[in-house]
Amino acid sequence: MMIKKRALLASGLMTAVSLLAPTVAPAQTKYPTKPIRLIVPFPPGGSVDPLARVLSQKITEDFGQQVIVDNKPGGNAVIGTEFTARAAPDGYTLLLAATAHVTNPLLVQTTYDPLKDFVPVSMLCDAPVILTVNPAVPAKTLKEFIALAKSKPGELNYSSAGTGNPNHLAGELFNIMAGVKTMHVPYKGGAPAVADLLGGQVQFTYGSPIIVLPHIKAGKLRALAVSSPTRLPSLPDVPTFAEAGLPGYEIRIWYGLLAPAGTPKDVVAKLSKEIDKIMALPETLEKLDAGGMGRYQLTPDEFGRVMKADHDKYARIIKEANVKLD
Repeated sequence: MMIKKRALLASGLMTAVSLLAPTVAPAQTKYPTKPIRLIVPFPPGGSVDPLARVLSQKITEDFGQQVIVDNKPGGNAVIGTEFTARAAPDGYTLLLAATAHVTNPLLVQTTYDPLKDFVPVSMLCDAPVILTVNPAVPAKTLKEFIALAKSKPGELNYSSAGTGNPNHLAGELFNIMAGVKTMHVPYKGGAPAVADLLGGQVQFTYGSPIIVLPHIKAGKLRALAVSSPTRLPSLPDVPTFAEAGLPGYEIRIWYGLLAPAGTPKDVVAKLSKEIDKIMALPETLEKLDAGGMGRYQLTPDEFGRVMKADHDKYARIIKEANVKLD
């Protein structure tokens, strides 16, 4: 009996001590301790490659672990995205995504949910689309272009990097808001889409600045309007759609870093802080300006809200325009 009483007393004292002892915070994940894989779900040489190179170089320098850029193209970015969704949620497999990340599952069956199966790390930058015409098109302003399209329903063709691509959906939104009917011609990438615009096989495009800017400045293409709220510093004489007579028309193509759902919060926070530092460097900002892109410093939660808003917006466009994959 005495032994039992002593055991109970000792147990009570240990419980009391544990209650009075200060709470020890859980240990932070030591990260990174091995190379990081950056999945780029687009072919090499595309518009996201400069971003991938900057990120891989700077993170490698700052973290002391190599960042390996791994291009996994196919399926309009679906293949690389599915690969990342299946990866271990430990911060060692990351995805360099674009706006198509939220539009693809609206058009094709995927094994992942673009919002639930990923955690946002950082929105790197975004860019508008530029309504760009071949110089043979007689319209010199957006109003003249709308009038031309109304006078020739179904006769003006625009190119894009593929069905369901934001450049394609920019055209569908324009048709809806301007009350016109123009025809979409999909290509396998932005470069061939612009090549045929230069050659006159199509009349216009909703081009990404990084692809069409050099041709606009060389006088080989004509810009009528940009889809951002303000004018581009690289094209100060080109009005926004609102200024040119179509208020409410806004399209942006964003690029961001995502990780598989379940990635530890402290790893996400460390990566987000590192990305903010890299994207604020003068040399990075200079490259963004040259490509017509803008930097938005958002928290992971804020980036998540951008993704959700764009998902819902493009869902409405796809439904109203009855967009189907060929």
